[in-house]
Amino acid sequence: MADLSTVFAGLQLKNPIIIGSSGLSDSAENIIGLEKKGAAAIVLKSLFEEEILSEMNANLNRMNAEDFLYPETVDYYDFYEGPEENTVRYIRQIEMARRSVSIPVIGSINCLTPAHWTYFPKEIEKAGASALELNIFVLPSDMQRSAEENEKNYFDIIREVLKQVHIPVIVKLSYYFSNLASFLQKISQTGIKGLVLFNRFYNPDIDIETFEFTSNAVLSSPSDIYHSLRWIGIMAGRVNCSLAASTGVHDGNGLIKQLLVGADAVEIASTVYKNGTDCIQVMLEDLENWMNKKGFQSIDQFKGRLSQSKSLNPAAFERVQFMKYFRGFKNEG
Repeated sequence: MADLSTVFAGLQLKNPIIIGSSGLSDSAENIIGLEKKGAAAIVLKSLFEEEILSEMNANLNRMNAEDFLYPETVDYYDFYEGPEENTVRYIRQIEMARRSVSIPVIGSINCLTPAHWTYFPKEIEKAGASALELNIFVLPSDMQRSAEENEKNYFDIIREVLKQVHIPVIVKLSYYFSNLASFLQKISQTGIKGLVLFNRFYNPDIDIETFEFTSNAVLSSPSDIYHSLRWIGIMAGRVNCSLAASTGVHDGNGLIKQLLVGADAVEIASTVYKNGTDCIQVMLEDLENWMNKKGFQSIDQFKGRLSQSKSLNPAAFERVQFMKYFRGFKNEG
């Protein structure tokens, strides 16, 4: 049998399929079911920075009103006995997940700033998370902020979180950067253990009857794979951490393609929503059958084989593919 094991962000995985941050992991039953279907790791649904800050401020205000505000409460958020808050539930979910499954359980925080929420990763580590994924995205829409200021925010967040934890820190990023390759390389040198390319955004749409904004294309499609495929291929072998591909990996072919260009693992969610948890095992069977057909005994034997860094002339690699595509394209309209 082919060996499907891989290493991502220092985590030993039985195969390259990670369940990405989503509602798929919102209960112990679901998490156990995903492991049984073959998932190698699970990223819990993201806790938002705004939730952490809001609950912290509410409790500090209450403690202050009760003459219970001590200096240490500013540095450490003391969970109180009362109605469960999102932060409390999140910690308990991690504790529950670690007791329920043997695969890595990865915490996730959706963050915008290096604000006071950065104490919370320590609580995630204490609860037993195997790693922490920071889903960072600052839409570069503020015309008063320079590109340098926007990018500095990412480094500030990472620096503050790395001060707090010893577990692997993974960063999930967008492609909204003026010099993406250079930025990814610099981010990989901060001490993080993994990069996930790329996060999927809320896409606004408009209801022309009600004049209201709505959301559209919440789930990805197989055609969304090409952006991450390109950039995994470009960055493989050129960053100081592991790489995982996200968005658009819907089947075994997509999984194989991402491994060929250099991904250590993939994060999936949309295909599970669309096709059910059985799709995980189907993807793994497709990978194993393909490896047996090609004579590969392990993923390491072919991982990154088609990455740009393996090309003798990386610039020509891009241009040649461009020329091949358009010279062979026929307008059938």
